[in-house]
Amino acid sequence: MRLHSFVPLLAGAASLLALAACNPANDAKDAKPAEPAAAGPAAAMVNGVAISQRTVDLFVKQSSSSGRPETPELRKSIVDQLALQVLVAQEAVKKGLDKSPEVAEQLEAVRQSVLANAYVQDYVKTHPVSDEALKAEYERIKASMSGTEYKARHILVAKEAEAREIIARLKKDPGAFAKLAAEKSKDPGSAARGGDLGWFDLRGMVPEFGAAIGAMEKGKISEAPVKSQFGYHVILLEDSRPIQPPPLDEVKAQLSQQLQQQAVKKQLDALKAAAKIEILGAAAPAASAASAAR
Repeated sequence: MRLHSFVPLLAGAASLLALAACNPANDAKDAKPAEPAAAGPAAAMVNGVAISQRTVDLFVKQSSSSGRPETPELRKSIVDQLALQVLVAQEAVKKGLDKSPEVAEQLEAVRQSVLANAYVQDYVKTHPVSDEALKAEYERIKASMSGTEYKARHILVAKEAEAREIIARLKKDPGAFAKLAAEKSKDPGSAARGGDLGWFDLRGMVPEFGAAIGAMEKGKISEAPVKSQFGYHVILLEDSRPIQPPPLDEVKAQLSQQLQQQAVKKQLDALKAAAKIEILGAAAPAASAASAAR
């Protein structure tokens, strides 16, 4: 059974666990050159302003989580980008741009974002998911699972006549299914595997394909082409079995993340419910200077 069907992760709260921007923003009233806070050894100096090794490490970690391997070249690239950013920020302060109301609002928005993410990360750290909660969630999902999963092969072609010709050939030589799938199937995901689709739940397939599989006997080839939005399928049903959940150890990390996200969402919902939040015409755009002059 596919893992993603066992652990549907929450979409909304996941973004709250992402690493926030690492550059702290200063209040406009205390405006001075944007200087990263000193935190341990410096990785670089820009006009006497230190870029901490910790800041570089945070960006390296963020890049690694996105799939980029940590290399000396990556670290050098990040240091170069941070150095340029500090340098340009210093120039902006020299021009007094930090005193612009628009820039001050952006700086405050970044500050709020960093603090909000820090709160979420601290909450996750101080509220770890217990083994008992993991086991309980696993058993709850396991108890809700039912039905049958199937193992099949198929050959997908564009024309019904071609599908009928393949069925006729397979009636004479059923063992040629994998070879014909590799030669003729238009499904790039399975053709190279002899049409093998692996184990699947019918609910994950297009309706026509699922209905045909559900009516077939194990070891049989479809008597007629099965038409779907993708073309015409010739199907071989190899096996079926009751749906079995994967072992707890296999899904432990995903379950932990799911429970973590649920806990964060619950906490944020509680904070929101206890707060006094007034929406003051947020949907309306700010009046332009031209309309204000009328």
